[in-house]
Amino acid sequence: MPADAMPRLGQGTWRMGEGRQPRAEEAAALRLGIDLGMTLIDTAEMYGEGAAEEVVADAITGQRERVFLVSKVYPHNASCTGVAEACARSLKRLRTDRLDLYLLHWRGGVPLAETVAGFEALRGAGHIRAWGVSNFDVGDMAELPPGCGANQVLYNVGARGIEFDLLPWSQAYGMPVMAYSPVGQGGALLRSRALTGIARRHGVTVAQVAIAWTLRRDGVVSIPKAGSSAHVRENAAATGVRLTEGDLAEIDAAFPPPRRKQALEML
Repeated sequence: MPADAMPRLGQGTWRMGEGRQPRAEEAAALRLGIDLGMTLIDTAEMYGEGAAEEVVADAITGQRERVFLVSKVYPHNASCTGVAEACARSLKRLRTDRLDLYLLHWRGGVPLAETVAGFEALRGAGHIRAWGVSNFDVGDMAELPPGCGANQVLYNVGARGIEFDLLPWSQAYGMPVMAYSPVGQGGALLRSRALTGIARRHGVTVAQVAIAWTLRRDGVVSIPKAGSSAHVRENAAATGVRLTEGDLAEIDAAFPPPRRKQALEML
C-alpha cells in the first residue's frame, strides 16, 4: 500500500470498550477525531475481545466513507479459514462490510503463507482492501510474499530500535510503518526534561512534541489513543508542530538513536 494512501495521523483504540470510560464518551472522542482530520482508526479483535470494535462501530455510524478502518487478527485465528471467520466477526462488530487494512497482530505458529492466502481470499472477495502485519522485524518481513501493505510497530522517542534496520528497509520498499504508542507507556516520556523544554519553547504539550517527532519521517503513520475530547484535540494539533534541527539534536542527546541491531520491542 503506498504510504500516501493512509492518513498520517490516526486514532488508536486499545483498552476502549472495557469500562474505563463510558462507551458513549469513547465513541464521541473518536467522532471528534474524525472531524479534526484523524480519519484513520486502528482497532483489533484482541482489544476488549471485540469491545473496542463495537465502540468504533458507534463512532463511524453514518460516516463510514470518511474513515480508513484498520483491524487486526489474533495469531491463533490466522489460518486460512480462521482469518475468514475472524474477519467476519470483526466486520459484524464494526457494522461494516469491509476493512481498509487488516493486520496479523503478531507472528504466531500458523505458516505465513497460509495467513496470506486467507488475506488474499478476503481481498478478492472485497472484505478487505489491503492486508499487512504488526510487530514484525526485518527477518519476518523478508519471509512474507509480495502484497504486504503496512507494518505496525512500537515506535517513539524512547523506543527507536527500528531506525537501525526495519525503518530503512520499509522506506526502501515504500511500505508504511504505523507507530503505535507514540507517546510511550506509563507517562515516562511525558516527564522527560528534554521533551518538556522543547514543548515549552514551542508553546505546546509534551505529547504533541512526541507525536510530531514520529511524524517527522515520511512513510510513518502515528496512531495515538485518546479517550477524551480534550486529549483528541491535543493529538490533532500535533500536526502543526514543526521541530527544528536543534530540537531533534536535543532529543537525540536524551534518547540516542540505535547504533546496532536491537530486538524488536513490543507491548
